[in-house]
Amino acid sequence: MIIAHLSDLHLDDGPRAEDRVAAVMAYLGGLAVDAVVVTGDIADHGAASEYARAAELLKHPAPVLVCPGNHDVRAAFRTGLLGLPASDDLIDVAREVGGVLFALCDSTIPGRGAGFLADSSLAWLDETLSGGDGPAFVAFHHPPVEVGVPLVDAIRQSGEDRLAAVLARHPRVAALLAGHVHTGASTTFAGVPLRIAPGVVSQSLLPVEPGAGRGWDEGGPLDYERPPSLLLHVLHDDGRVTSHHRIVGG
Repeated sequence: MIIAHLSDLHLDDGPRAEDRVAAVMAYLGGLAVDAVVVTGDIADHGAASEYARAAELLKHPAPVLVCPGNHDVRAAFRTGLLGLPASDDLIDVAREVGGVLFALCDSTIPGRGAGFLADSSLAWLDETLSGGDGPAFVAFHHPPVEVGVPLVDAIRQSGEDRLAAVLARHPRVAALLAGHVHTGASTTFAGVPLRIAPGVVSQSLLPVEPGAGRGWDEGGPLDYERPPSLLLHVLHDDGRVTSHHRIVGG
Protein backbone atom coordinates (compact mmCIF):
# COMPACT_ATOMS: atom_id res chain seq x y z
CA MET A 1 0.00 0.00 0.00
CA ILE A 2 1.17 3.54 -0.82
CA ILE A 3 -0.30 6.47 1.11
CA ALA A 4 0.08 10.10 0.09
CA HIS A 5 0.31 12.33 3.16
CA LEU A 6 -0.03 16.10 3.01
CA SER A 7 -0.89 18.77 5.54
CA ASP A 8 -1.35 22.46 6.29
CA LEU A 9 -2.93 23.67 3.06
CA HIS A 10 -4.22 26.90 4.67
CA LEU A 11 -6.62 27.67 1.83
CA ASP A 12 -7.66 31.30 2.29
CA ASP A 13 -9.62 32.20 -0.87
CA GLY A 14 -6.40 33.56 -2.36
CA PRO A 15 -4.55 32.28 -5.44
CA ARG A 16 -1.22 31.43 -3.81
CA ALA A 17 -2.44 28.66 -1.50
CA GLU A 18 -4.85 27.35 -4.14
CA ASP A 19 -2.10 27.13 -6.74
CA ARG A 20 0.13 25.18 -4.39
CA VAL A 21 -2.61 22.72 -3.48
CA ALA A 22 -3.54 22.34 -7.14
CA ALA A 23 0.09 21.57 -8.00
CA VAL A 24 0.29 18.87 -5.33
CA MET A 25 -2.98 17.28 -6.43
CA ALA A 26 -1.92 17.40 -10.09
CA TYR A 27 1.25 15.54 -9.09
CA LEU A 28 -0.80 12.96 -7.18
CA GLY A 29 -3.21 12.66 -10.09
CA GLY A 30 -0.52 10.82 -11.99
CA LEU A 31 0.18 8.37 -9.16
CA ALA A 32 -1.77 5.23 -8.32
CA VAL A 33 -1.68 5.74 -4.56
CA ASP A 34 -4.11 3.81 -2.38
CA ALA A 35 -5.13 6.68 -0.09
CA VAL A 36 -4.57 10.39 0.40
CA VAL A 37 -4.39 11.55 4.04
CA VAL A 38 -4.58 15.28 4.86
CA THR A 39 -3.67 16.02 8.48
CA GLY A 40 -5.37 19.32 9.16
CA ASP A 41 -5.26 23.08 8.68
CA ILE A 42 -7.07 22.61 5.42
CA ALA A 43 -8.65 26.05 5.72
CA ASP A 44 -6.87 29.13 7.02
CA HIS A 45 -9.88 30.85 8.60
CA GLY A 46 -12.44 28.04 8.74
CA ALA A 47 -14.73 29.81 6.25
CA ALA A 48 -17.33 27.90 4.24
CA SER A 49 -15.83 29.23 1.01
CA GLU A 50 -12.42 27.81 1.94
CA TYR A 51 -13.89 24.34 2.47
CA ALA A 52 -15.86 24.58 -0.76
CA ARG A 53 -12.61 25.20 -2.62
CA ALA A 54 -10.88 22.41 -0.68
CA ALA A 55 -13.60 19.98 -1.73
CA GLU A 56 -12.98 20.92 -5.36
CA LEU A 57 -9.20 20.60 -5.12
CA LEU A 58 -8.88 17.48 -2.94
CA LYS A 59 -10.09 14.98 -5.51
CA HIS A 60 -8.36 11.74 -6.37
CA PRO A 61 -9.44 8.26 -7.53
CA ALA A 62 -8.24 6.96 -4.16
CA PRO A 63 -10.07 7.79 -0.92
CA VAL A 64 -9.17 11.22 0.47
CA LEU A 65 -9.15 11.12 4.29
CA VAL A 66 -9.10 14.31 6.35
CA CYS A 67 -8.84 15.44 9.95
CA PRO A 68 -9.06 19.00 11.35
CA GLY A 69 -6.24 21.28 12.49
CA ASN A 70 -6.19 24.30 14.75
CA HIS A 71 -7.09 26.68 11.89
CA ASP A 72 -10.13 24.60 10.97
CA VAL A 73 -13.65 25.17 12.31
CA ARG A 74 -15.56 22.00 13.12
CA ALA A 75 -19.04 22.99 11.92
CA ALA A 76 -17.86 24.28 8.54
CA PHE A 77 -15.38 21.38 8.20
CA ARG A 78 -18.21 18.88 8.74
CA THR A 79 -20.53 20.37 6.15
CA GLY A 80 -17.90 21.36 3.60
CA LEU A 81 -15.70 18.26 3.56
CA LEU A 82 -17.65 15.42 5.17
CA GLY A 83 -21.19 16.18 4.05
CA LEU A 84 -22.41 16.04 7.64
CA PRO A 85 -24.74 18.38 9.54
CA ALA A 86 -23.07 21.38 11.14
CA SER A 87 -21.95 20.67 14.69
CA ASP A 88 -19.20 21.72 17.06
CA ASP A 89 -18.74 18.11 18.21
CA LEU A 90 -15.35 16.40 17.90
CA ILE A 91 -14.53 15.01 14.46
CA ASP A 92 -13.22 11.46 14.94
CA VAL A 93 -13.61 9.30 11.84
CA ALA A 94 -12.54 5.74 11.00
CA ARG A 95 -12.14 4.44 7.45
CA GLU A 96 -10.88 1.12 6.16
CA VAL A 97 -9.01 1.09 2.87
CA GLY A 98 -7.76 -2.17 1.39
CA GLY A 99 -7.88 -3.91 4.75
CA VAL A 100 -5.96 -1.11 6.48
CA LEU A 101 -7.68 0.96 9.19
CA PHE A 102 -7.26 4.73 9.28
CA ALA A 103 -8.33 6.32 12.56
CA LEU A 104 -8.48 10.09 12.08
CA CYS A 105 -8.63 11.96 15.38
CA ASP A 106 -9.56 15.51 16.28
CA SER A 107 -6.70 16.97 18.33
CA THR A 108 -7.99 20.56 18.17
CA ILE A 109 -9.00 22.87 20.99
CA PRO A 110 -11.40 25.49 19.57
CA GLY A 111 -9.87 28.95 19.70
CA ARG A 112 -6.38 27.72 20.55
CA GLY A 113 -3.29 26.75 18.57
CA ALA A 114 -2.28 23.89 20.85
CA GLY A 115 -3.64 20.37 20.66
CA PHE A 116 -5.13 17.77 23.00
CA LEU A 117 -6.97 14.49 22.52
CA ALA A 118 -10.12 14.55 24.62
CA ASP A 119 -10.93 11.58 26.83
CA SER A 120 -13.84 10.75 24.53
CA SER A 121 -11.54 10.73 21.50
CA LEU A 122 -9.10 8.40 23.23
CA ALA A 123 -11.94 6.07 24.27
CA TRP A 124 -13.17 6.09 20.66
CA LEU A 125 -9.66 5.37 19.39
CA ASP A 126 -9.20 2.50 21.87
CA GLU A 127 -12.50 0.93 20.81
CA THR A 128 -11.82 1.49 17.11
CA LEU A 129 -8.40 -0.15 17.27
CA SER A 130 -9.92 -3.09 19.16
CA GLY A 131 -12.11 -3.92 16.17
CA GLY A 132 -9.51 -6.01 14.31
CA ASP A 133 -5.90 -7.03 14.07
CA GLY A 134 -4.90 -5.76 10.63
CA PRO A 135 -2.52 -2.81 10.19
CA ALA A 136 -3.72 0.61 11.25
CA PHE A 137 -2.66 4.23 10.97
CA VAL A 138 -3.64 6.85 13.54
CA ALA A 139 -3.76 10.41 12.21
CA PHE A 140 -4.16 13.77 13.94
CA HIS A 141 -2.92 17.32 13.40
CA HIS A 142 -0.74 18.01 16.43
CA PRO A 143 2.32 15.82 17.05
CA PRO A 144 2.52 14.56 20.65
CA VAL A 145 6.28 15.23 21.00
CA GLU A 146 8.69 18.11 20.51
CA VAL A 147 10.36 18.14 17.10
CA GLY A 148 12.94 20.93 17.42
CA VAL A 149 10.94 23.91 16.11
CA PRO A 150 10.44 25.91 19.34
CA LEU A 151 7.42 28.04 18.39
CA VAL A 152 5.56 24.96 17.15
CA ASP A 153 6.73 22.75 20.02
CA ALA A 154 5.07 25.25 22.36
CA ILE A 155 1.68 24.40 20.81
CA ARG A 156 2.07 20.66 20.26
CA GLN A 157 -0.33 18.00 21.53
CA SER A 158 -0.29 17.74 25.33
CA GLY A 159 -1.55 14.95 27.58
CA GLU A 160 0.41 12.54 25.43
CA ASP A 161 0.88 9.95 28.18
CA ARG A 162 -2.81 9.03 27.76
CA LEU A 163 -2.31 8.44 24.04
CA ALA A 164 0.79 6.33 24.78
CA ALA A 165 -1.30 4.11 27.07
CA VAL A 166 -3.81 3.45 24.29
CA LEU A 167 -1.11 2.69 21.75
CA ALA A 168 0.53 0.23 24.13
CA ARG A 169 -2.62 -1.89 23.93
CA HIS A 170 -2.65 -1.96 20.13
CA PRO A 171 0.52 -3.17 18.41
CA ARG A 172 -1.39 -3.17 15.12
CA VAL A 173 -0.64 0.57 14.72
CA ALA A 174 1.97 0.81 11.95
CA ALA A 175 2.53 4.56 12.27
CA LEU A 176 1.15 7.86 13.51
CA LEU A 177 0.54 10.58 10.92
CA ALA A 178 0.58 14.29 11.86
CA GLY A 179 1.05 17.80 10.49
CA HIS A 180 1.14 21.22 12.21
CA VAL A 181 4.93 21.66 12.07
CA HIS A 182 5.12 22.68 8.37
CA THR A 183 8.15 20.47 7.85
CA GLY A 184 8.66 16.88 6.85
CA ALA A 185 9.94 15.04 9.91
CA SER A 186 10.31 11.51 11.17
CA THR A 187 10.56 10.39 14.78
CA THR A 188 8.92 7.94 17.18
CA PHE A 189 6.33 8.22 19.92
CA ALA A 190 5.61 5.46 22.45
CA GLY A 191 7.67 3.11 20.30
CA VAL A 192 5.55 3.81 17.20
CA PRO A 193 6.85 5.56 14.06
CA LEU A 194 5.61 9.16 13.84
CA ARG A 195 5.59 10.79 10.41
CA ILE A 196 4.96 14.52 10.10
CA ALA A 197 3.99 15.85 6.69
CA PRO A 198 5.54 19.08 5.39
CA GLY A 199 3.29 22.09 4.94
CA VAL A 200 1.86 22.64 1.49
CA VAL A 201 1.51 26.39 2.11
CA SER A 202 4.98 26.93 3.63
CA GLN A 203 7.94 25.19 5.23
CA SER A 204 9.19 25.74 8.77
CA LEU A 205 12.81 26.36 9.73
CA LEU A 206 15.01 24.82 12.38
CA PRO A 207 16.69 27.27 14.80
CA VAL A 208 20.02 26.89 12.97
CA GLU A 209 18.53 28.11 9.67
CA PRO A 210 18.43 31.79 8.62
CA GLY A 211 15.13 33.48 9.45
CA ALA A 212 14.12 30.93 12.07
CA GLY A 213 14.16 33.49 14.89
CA ARG A 214 11.09 35.40 13.70
CA GLY A 215 8.06 35.50 16.00
CA TRP A 216 4.54 34.75 14.83
CA ASP A 217 3.88 38.49 14.42
CA GLU A 218 6.73 38.51 11.89
CA GLY A 219 5.50 35.48 9.96
CA GLY A 220 6.94 32.88 12.29
CA PRO A 221 9.80 30.49 11.53
CA LEU A 222 8.30 29.88 8.09
CA ASP A 223 9.75 29.96 4.59
CA TYR A 224 7.12 30.83 1.98
CA GLU A 225 9.51 30.61 -0.96
CA ARG A 226 10.20 26.89 -0.88
CA PRO A 227 7.94 24.81 -3.15
CA PRO A 228 5.22 22.60 -1.68
CA SER A 229 6.02 19.03 -0.74
CA LEU A 230 4.45 15.90 0.68
CA LEU A 231 5.25 12.43 1.98
CA LEU A 232 4.61 9.07 0.33
CA HIS A 233 4.41 6.22 2.82
CA VAL A 234 4.93 2.62 1.77
CA LEU A 235 3.28 0.05 4.04
CA HIS A 236 5.22 -3.17 3.52
CA ASP A 237 3.79 -6.66 3.93
CA ASP A 238 5.84 -7.13 7.09
CA GLY A 239 4.23 -4.06 8.70
CA ARG A 240 7.15 -1.66 8.24
CA VAL A 241 6.51 1.87 6.97
CA THR A 242 9.01 3.56 4.66
CA SER A 243 8.46 7.28 4.02
CA HIS A 244 9.62 9.25 0.99
CA HIS A 245 9.71 13.06 0.79
CA ARG A 246 8.67 14.54 -2.56
CA ILE A 247 8.98 18.18 -3.67
CA VAL A 248 6.44 19.45 -6.19
CA GLY A 249 7.75 22.04 -8.65
CA GLY A 250 10.45 24.50 -7.74
